[in-house]
Amino acid sequence: MKEFRSDTHRQLPSFLGQGAWSVMGILNVTPDSFHDQGRYGQFYAAVERARQMAAEGAAIIDVGGESTRPGSGPVTLEDELGRVIPVIEAVIPEIDVPVSIDTSKAEVARAGLAAGARIINDVTALRGDAEMASVAAEAGCPVCLMHMLGEPRTMQLEPHYEDVVNDIKKFFGERIDYAVSQGIQRQSLVLDPGIGFGKTIEHNLEIIRRLGEFLELGLPLMIGASRKRFIGMVTGEEDTEDRLPGTLAATVMAFVNGAGVFRVHDVAENVQALKVAAAIDKDTNG
Repeated sequence: MKEFRSDTHRQLPSFLGQGAWSVMGILNVTPDSFHDQGRYGQFYAAVERARQMAAEGAAIIDVGGESTRPGSGPVTLEDELGRVIPVIEAVIPEIDVPVSIDTSKAEVARAGLAAGARIINDVTALRGDAEMASVAAEAGCPVCLMHMLGEPRTMQLEPHYEDVVNDIKKFFGERIDYAVSQGIQRQSLVLDPGIGFGKTIEHNLEIIRRLGEFLELGLPLMIGASRKRFIGMVTGEEDTEDRLPGTLAATVMAFVNGAGVFRVHDVAENVQALKVAAAIDKDTNG
């Protein structure tokens, strides 16, 4: 029988305090998000959604103004700033949980932090903008480093790995060393293996199955599997609206296998699933 990992192996970022898990609520203020499809692109809808997610138990609200769905292209600096900064400025006084800025542009990160965001979530793991590391180091803020093979426009064109988990671990080792060399504190890093970012269905399932191997790096793990295509490929559900049950299964299995932070669209449902999984996990481990 598989041995469950105890909470002593699973880590949370230090700024979130004690606990076995936390949920990061996704707030896409874009017109072309793969799931939200622009429903929170309007200012007032975005602010209200942030309030709702905080009330539902989100420990972080992740605000992003550039879609990274497969096949998407970049947006201009001006457009991204215009989407996210007003929302961050409005959300900060309304909620009592930290806001993260989901961007690969250093200027957007700098402006987001100035507006009150406390975390940088960079899907390029500090590779997309040469200035990003210095922005994070100067701010002394936590940074989420995500693995992506290629770029959103091309990442799903026949992705290949020798061993997907080992290859990503090597990537993380390099990015951790780089971040630290640039003045970012190692303990402020969070690792995201990038479900769906240059991976086949088999790669995604293997990553979740073998999450425990990433724990050897000694840093918290974040998983963003919410409503993604691999869930539809497993279940046959083509519409993202029908992938919530599969998302909850992925969340629970990722928790069991060592993840501590879960980036999701549906906060209330994932919080409930994690509460039950954590209670069972605690009982299992005595």
